Amino acid sequence: MVETKEKKTNPRSVTGLVISNSMDKTITVQVERRVKHPIYGKFVRRSTKLHAHDQDNDCSVGDKVTLVETRPISKSKTWQLVSIDSKVSEADKIEVVTGIDE
Repeated sequence: MVETKEKKTNPRSVTGLVISNSMDKTITVQVERRVKHPIYGKFVRRSTKLHAHDQDNDCSVGDKVTLVETRPISKSKTWQLVSIDSKVSEADKIEVVTGIDE
């Protein structure tokens, strides 16, 4: 009797800010986390850039998104867009892209 083992997957999910959407069906998301310094005890911000698959090209720079880990789609893409938590408005979009306060 041959038993088949089912893989139970519980993929990681992260939330971050879209910093680039210039590639086709790909976004770059910056994920920040707080880590306690081993000696001084102060919490330090660490950030990671992730490439994620955006099938419909829905995201724009400045959006807050949720990603889930998936199988490798390309050399650098192992994350997929699940949801857009908050869209950036047109006025904020100009500020994010140019860095100018109006």
